[in-house]
Amino acid sequence: MFMVILTVLAVSGTAYALLMPLLERDELKSRMKSVALEREKIRARERNRLANSKEVERASLRSNPKESVREFVDKYNLKNLLSSEGLVKKLKMAGYRGASPLYTYLFLQILLPVAFFVVAFMYLSIVLKVEMPILGVLCICLIVAAIGFYAPNIFVQNQIAKRQETIRLAWPDAMDLLLICVESGMSIEAAFKKVAEEIGAQSAALAEELVLANAELSYLDERGKAYRNLAERTGLEGVKNVVTALTQAEKYGTPIGNALRVLSDENRQARMQEAERKAAALPPKLTVPMITFFLPVLFIVIIGPAVIQVMKTF
Repeated sequence: MFMVILTVLAVSGTAYALLMPLLERDELKSRMKSVALEREKIRARERNRLANSKEVERASLRSNPKESVREFVDKYNLKNLLSSEGLVKKLKMAGYRGASPLYTYLFLQILLPVAFFVVAFMYLSIVLKVEMPILGVLCICLIVAAIGFYAPNIFVQNQIAKRQETIRLAWPDAMDLLLICVESGMSIEAAFKKVAEEIGAQSAALAEELVLANAELSYLDERGKAYRNLAERTGLEGVKNVVTALTQAEKYGTPIGNALRVLSDENRQARMQEAERKAAALPPKLTVPMITFFLPVLFIVIIGPAVIQVMKTF
């Protein structure tokens, strides 16, 4: 009886082993088919998204100036009179690219002085009714008009400072991510793309610059030019050092992992030193507010009861 059971088990196992390859479904083909279908779904979804945001993307990428602004600037040839290569670089550093920001800047540089002059003259003459010679009023209005002339430049400089601050704070973390991506075997284009995706929540400006650098690496004939453009658009010393390392690696074919590790440590130490410098400068900055606001209140709280007691006594 025992031998019969063993025989049945052996025959069943043999039949199972012979028939299962014939009855087994081809999982690889089904998985490949599902992946292909999922890819088509993703493509269709991305096409719909791009079609819906087509007008917005055109406006953001091409950034064409308004026709009236373009006609005014071209009519008086303001690009040759007021524009320069340094102005274009400043606008790029502030995050304004294309022709529209340049035309708007030049238009405002002419419009704002006139508007400021008229507003100041009407305010002094009609609202305040100042008793002053007309020459004095005109001098004050000219000073206000000069402020209006330099107002666009002040605004652009402020935007550059804010943008550089966000990039400076996020750059050490971006360097760490870039080092990890490069040492894992990624190309520099894939590393830039991955770092841009990860660092976007911390600094949208840095993510934007990395995406632009990745795009320039794809179509520029000289890769070093794409790196230099990245350094010019940011204007930060830490970015320039990394760009120099990447350019040398492209030129001589040397590995950039060690250079990126050293630069990453330097950037992190520089950020720590900047934080320590700000912390050390905090006590002197708090001296004047403490003397002005805290000490009088403290003296009132301490001496006030004694003064009240003396007044009640005498």
